Order: sequence, then structure tokens, then C-alpha cells
Amino acid sequence: MRSFATLADFAAATSQHLGYSTWHEITQEQVDGFADVTGDRQWIHVDPARAAGTQFGGTIAHGYLTLALVPVLMSEIFRIESLAMSINIGLNRARFPAPVVVGSRVRGGAELVSLKNSPAGKLSTIRVTVQVEGSKNAGCVAETLTLLAE
Repeated sequence: MRSFATLADFAAATSQHLGYSTWHEITQEQVDGFADVTGDRQWIHVDPARAAGTQFGGTIAHGYLTLALVPVLMSEIFRIESLAMSINIGLNRARFPAPVVVGSRVRGGAELVSLKNSPAGKLSTIRVTVQVEGSKNAGCVAETLTLLAE
């Protein structure tokens, strides 16, 4: 966990890799719960028997489930001690280069792309890469936009 005392200290890390989270296993229970909440019950996610016969060898996590893990992964990578507020305001882009097979492990890596002044504080752009253990390709690459204020 990388710690920054202030937003000014955080700004000094622009263009730097901030670190990695721990590894997290993707479970069928998580995938099924995500399917229940979103209504996306496509069989490749929720039918292990049918999915076993595919090129993946089993069910895969929804791309948006992988993206939804970003907050927990980021919370393990860095913190800003003086922060009074952090509000997710969106994404510049998100891609899902490789499937995340249920039972695999993922971790997040983060790079501070920019930290710009905004009327309500600072707007951070952070490139998050969700790596899949043993895979050359990431499960998700996204640029998050977060409003930060002290």
C-alpha cells in the first residue's frame, strides 16, 4: 500500500505506477450474484456444465463484474491521508482484452495518468489494469475518473 500525505504529494506521482493489489479469486458465487443483480444470466457465466465444453473450459466472469472489482483493488494500492472526499465520476474508456475464467485470480495495478484542478477539487485519471494470473492479457484495462478533495 502506497500512502500519500496530501493531494500535492499524490500529484507528484503523476505518470508513475502506484503499485498492485493482492490477488483475488473469482468465484462462481460472485458471478452468480452479479448475474442476479444485473439480470445478465447468459450461460457462459452461469452454467458450469455447458461452459466446460467451451474454449474457456468453464464459466467466465462478466466483463462488468471485473470492472466492478476496481474499487476494492484500488483500495489496496494507495491511499491519500488528507482526503475528505472521493467521488467516482466515470471512465474515459474500459476494455476487456481477455476473459476471466471462474477460479482464476486477478489483481489490480494502477498508474496515475493525471491530476487536474477542478472547481470542486482535483480530477484524477488513473489507468487500472486488472491482471489475470498466468495470462499475458489483462482481464480489464480502464481509465477511471475520480473527483478528490481535501
